[in-house]
Amino acid sequence: MHRERHVTTIPETSSPGSDNVKRFGFVLTMMEEEEFELTEDLEAILHLTPEVQLAIEQVFPSQDPLDRTDFNAVEYINTLFPTEQSLANIDDVVNKIRLKIRRLDDNIRTVVRGQTNVGQDGRQALEEAQIAIQQLFGKIKDIKDKAEKSEQMVKEITRDIKQLDHAKRHLTTSITTLNHLHMLAGGVDSLEAMTRKRQYGEVANLLQGVVNVLEHFHKYMGIPQIRQLSERVKAAQSELGTQILADFEEAFPAQGSKRAGGPSNVLRDACLVANVLDPRIKQEIIKKFIRQHLSEYLVLFQENQDVAWLDKIDRRYAWIKRQLLDYEEKYGRMFPEEWCMTERIAVEFCHITKAELAKVMRTRAKEIEVKLLLFAIQRTTNFEGLLAKRFTGCTLTDTPGQKRPESPLDPTNPFLEDDAGEDVGTDKDEDLAKPRKPKAPDNPFHGIISKCFEPHLYVYIESQDKNLGELIERFVADFRAQGPPKAGTEEGGAVLPSCADLFVYYKKCMVQCSQLSTGEPMIALTTIFQKFLREYAWKILSGNLPKSSSNTGVLTITSLLKEKEGYEASKFTVDELCLICSILSTAEYCLATTQQLEEKLKEKVDKVLTERINLTGEMDTFSTVISNSIQLLVQDLDAACDPALTAMSKMPWQSVEHVGDQSPYVTSIIMHIKQNVPIIRDNLASTRKYFTQFCIKFTNSFIPKFINHLFRCKPISMVGAEQLLLDTHSLKTVLLDLPSIGSQVLRKAPASYTKIVVKGMTRAEMILKVVMAPHEPPVVFVDNYIKLLADGNPETFQKILDMKGLKRSEQSSMLELFRQRLPTPPSGNDGGPSLSFSAPTPEQESSRIRKLEKLIKKRL
Repeated sequence: MHRERHVTTIPETSSPGSDNVKRFGFVLTMMEEEEFELTEDLEAILHLTPEVQLAIEQVFPSQDPLDRTDFNAVEYINTLFPTEQSLANIDDVVNKIRLKIRRLDDNIRTVVRGQTNVGQDGRQALEEAQIAIQQLFGKIKDIKDKAEKSEQMVKEITRDIKQLDHAKRHLTTSITTLNHLHMLAGGVDSLEAMTRKRQYGEVANLLQGVVNVLEHFHKYMGIPQIRQLSERVKAAQSELGTQILADFEEAFPAQGSKRAGGPSNVLRDACLVANVLDPRIKQEIIKKFIRQHLSEYLVLFQENQDVAWLDKIDRRYAWIKRQLLDYEEKYGRMFPEEWCMTERIAVEFCHITKAELAKVMRTRAKEIEVKLLLFAIQRTTNFEGLLAKRFTGCTLTDTPGQKRPESPLDPTNPFLEDDAGEDVGTDKDEDLAKPRKPKAPDNPFHGIISKCFEPHLYVYIESQDKNLGELIERFVADFRAQGPPKAGTEEGGAVLPSCADLFVYYKKCMVQCSQLSTGEPMIALTTIFQKFLREYAWKILSGNLPKSSSNTGVLTITSLLKEKEGYEASKFTVDELCLICSILSTAEYCLATTQQLEEKLKEKVDKVLTERINLTGEMDTFSTVISNSIQLLVQDLDAACDPALTAMSKMPWQSVEHVGDQSPYVTSIIMHIKQNVPIIRDNLASTRKYFTQFCIKFTNSFIPKFINHLFRCKPISMVGAEQLLLDTHSLKTVLLDLPSIGSQVLRKAPASYTKIVVKGMTRAEMILKVVMAPHEPPVVFVDNYIKLLADGNPETFQKILDMKGLKRSEQSSMLELFRQRLPTPPSGNDGGPSLSFSAPTPEQESSRIRKLEKLIKKRL
């Protein structure tokens, strides 16, 4: 790597410092030659890798240019002496550099001399470290030897102690085992003797102790004597079980009446023994006692008895209540409390009753009526609630073959705010989404009997189908009798009362059915709900929407002028507008409430059936009613404006001589808007979003129709176009204020609505501006059209030419030019014609446009 030897070109001058310059050049040359030679030698020796160089920079950071790896002497000198005047202090700079060189040499010399003895010192330190390690190793070895000697000494000292500990532990175990063996042998002898004497009280405590002691001898079963004792214990347990069962069979025979006396102490103690024996003995005792206790019930309520039918179902529950009281009085203390015999009797009664009711209802299915079925279900659910208050339901999980029924009641259900037994038909209309107070904990006995009614709930479902059909017909008759809501009354625009009545009845049916079943009957009821939601939408809502007539009157300028003086009704009367708004509000309420109804039905039905509940079709039906109502309102106002637009298209715009106030057709349109919109807005105050939709739909319908009628205004003179532009601006202003027109409270129109109005009416203004522009030269006119309208449809351009009144020959050439200029962007070539009106239009035309703009500003 060679450095540049040329430093700075020093021009020869005749200045006073020229001698210094020459001297500096000589000195610099000499220094450069010496440095160059030294640099070549160093670079030949030192060549650091980039990694090493980076490490040095991190350890010794420096901002000095001399320390940089890409140091350039020429650039450094040029930095020191940027101008010729700076060469005056060259001696000082050279002295500083030499001083720096001497300091660097001294530092290098000191460092080099300091490193002469480093190798020798390192070797000496290494030797000292090795000696220290050897000494440390020797000390560690001595410590290890001493530790081993100490451990051996401790083992010798504790050997005798360990032997004594093992002997003590073995001796203790032997004594304990002998004691257990003595206790076991004596216990078995006593157990056999007490069993023969039926001393169950003593046997209960002794048997448990013998069983516990015998557990300690499981690992000694290989010893014949121990195995023999174990077999004697098993034989005693078997004998006790058989003996206890025989005692209960004797005390409570399968045939005949119960014992006349009170509970036996022997049987009470026998129950304590049964707790220790095989669980099957306990289950057998419970089963036989309950079967004997309920044998009378099976006889009294046989299928062929009158009291077995649903109308006397109360007698079943009254009988079991008396039996439970009788049991508590006579046998309550005979069985242990943890056996829960009272609850077991009640649960077995429920299983028997469920089977018997199912059997009798299958036999007499044709005799089941709705009132009778609901009466039986109500009495049964009340009895199940009584069981939940009296018992915990702990026996439902261990009864053979019986699983604990799942409760269908959702604790978060907002419909069940009424207490048990309260008539749900007295509920008032409430929002389904309103939070309700929490329900009591689930009833573990729910459905234990009432499940038998589920196959017959079709009777209830058919009854609800009939009742809802009659309710819909009553709604239709009431609507016809009372007539539609009147304008200016509280009913005007409000939700129809029949809607609230319908959902109150739905709520009552849903709560009632969910108490009966959460399975297929709920799905059937949901189908009924869907059917009558659609009927309500068709018969009450869509069926009562006013019909719009298709005939439209044609207004002349004279009739438009007369319209200012007297009120002329639109196609729909005010009462009809109120009715449409009321139906729209009702449909919105039905839509929201149907969605909530679907959520609550899914909460009440079994989880596996939730996918089958879908009210989307019914919600779509109400959405259609809302859309049709809005469309009727739009059509009514739109039709009211049609005669005015027709009059506009028939006016002689070519003969208009001066620009005046807004035209009569504009006044007529504004009058219709001011008549209809406030009525609609006031009646849709509770559904503001649908009023906004009405405004948007009307604007989307009116503006294209207005533009179409503009195209029919032909030919148009310049003054006529100015008048139309003024009228367009007036309509634009009215449309922008449409949401709040005639209102004392001024609200800013929604941005989406404002955007539609501005976009549509701006297009109408651009059309008129193109019509006002001169068609000469044609190229400028075509470019202005493309720029202002951005419409590549030749038909639209043809309509503009018709509005200007051009001849067919002129139109042909203009159309051909339009097709040629169409692909060219509006901002075409720099040398092309301008697209603005001001540059190419004559002075007179631009003056008239400015006058029109002033007139519009003055109008605003």
